[in-house]
Amino acid sequence: MTAYIVAMYDIADAKAYEGYVPGVGPLIRKHGAEVLVADYGTQALEGKKRGACVVLKFESEAAALAWYNDPDYEPVKKVRVGSCANTSLVLAKEFVRRGT
Repeated sequence: MTAYIVAMYDIADAKAYEGYVPGVGPLIRKHGAEVLVADYGTQALEGKKRGACVVLKFESEAAALAWYNDPDYEPVKKVRVGSCANTSLVLAKEFVRRGT
C-alpha cells in the first residue's frame, strides 16, 4: 500500500539549509520515492503557515521507513534538523475506500 511522508517546517538558517536538498535528492531516488510537493510558498487555509511543505510518495510504509531510517540519511537529516524549526514530519498511508 502506498505511503506518504509529509513534512512541514520553517527554515531558520537558509545558509545551513542549502546543503539539504542536494543531499536528500539521491536518497529519495535510492528508495524509489517520488516528490509530489516541494513548496516554499504555501498558503495556510487553517493553522499556522510553515515555510516549507514537502510530500514524498513511497510504494509502501516499509519503503518510507527504510528511507527515513537509512544510515546515509542521518547526516543529511542533521542538516535539516539543525537549520529548521517548527518541524512536523508524518507518515501517512494511502486512503483505501472500504465498501461502496
